[in-house]
Amino acid sequence: MKIKALLKSMAVASVCTFVAGTAFAATTLTGSGASFPGPIYQEWFKDLAKGGEIVVNYQSVGSGTGIKNFIAHTVDFGASDAAMKDTEIAQVPEGVQLLPMTAGEIVIIYNLEGIESLKLPRDVYTDIFLGTITKWNDEKIVAANPGVALPDMPITVVVRSDGSGTTYNFTGHLSAISPEFKEKVGQDKTVQWTPANMVKAKKNDGVSSTVRQTPGSIGYTEYGFAQLNHLPMAALQNKDGKFVAPGPEGGAAALANAVLPENMIVFITDPEGETSYPIVTYTWMLFYKQNKDAQTAEALRKMVEYGITEGQKIADKAGYIPLPESVVEKVRAASMNIK
Repeated sequence: MKIKALLKSMAVASVCTFVAGTAFAATTLTGSGASFPGPIYQEWFKDLAKGGEIVVNYQSVGSGTGIKNFIAHTVDFGASDAAMKDTEIAQVPEGVQLLPMTAGEIVIIYNLEGIESLKLPRDVYTDIFLGTITKWNDEKIVAANPGVALPDMPITVVVRSDGSGTTYNFTGHLSAISPEFKEKVGQDKTVQWTPANMVKAKKNDGVSSTVRQTPGSIGYTEYGFAQLNHLPMAALQNKDGKFVAPGPEGGAAALANAVLPENMIVFITDPEGETSYPIVTYTWMLFYKQNKDAQTAEALRKMVEYGITEGQKIADKAGYIPLPESVVEKVRAASMNIK
């Protein structure tokens, strides 16, 4: 009875595990950042808490806010699909260790009644997000989709309103394949979009929900959010000219040729290969090399180890791409810098 009363009185931050009648306080870690990996991170942390040693409170607030919180030292770790710029890393005197923890696909979702399959050539989806293709029955879309009854309907473009690593990688891809997009919009976590018929939404789940509720709309989000919302996803034309639908096979093919450098940051803006899905990205956790105490550092290293081992086993099911074994080995070695 005493144990039950004690458990009821404790807040989340002081979750305990009881062994042979003795209470040991679990180490609580706080993190914030990218919404792109939010669903899989929440699954990891829920499972990790069952061991009773580590409790992780993670807030999906977007990559931009996650980096700001990390620099401000209001969290134990951050998360970002855009990694960190050198100027941002320079603001952290303890040193920064970036570790890619999972990978995923950025998909183009749409809301067209009765149309469950859609092909979008490279120049078409770029022009849609530039605002130069504005109708669903545009001749270029019709030509790529013979037999599909595309409506005479304006296209509503849905984009992110917050600082987003998903936006950073999506605009990075569009900039890589279109000089016009690179010049007029460019790549960043927030950009000045040019479509006239545009709606903004916060985080990946906000974009997904807005597209679901807006007939004639199109947007970009992470594969898992599109799956969760049962939204149709376009097959996109890759660098080799092939149309590839989102899915684990195309994502894994895109990652296969990416070499992770010493700083653990690599962006795959336009992958080669006939079977490669064209928009993929790693997503990173951000760590201080010198932490406030040894207990926190040890808990962070254990969290990383869980993520690159047990955590990878649910990647496919959750809509993410498992890390290649070569990347797992590099992440494990680099995690020793967290002290």
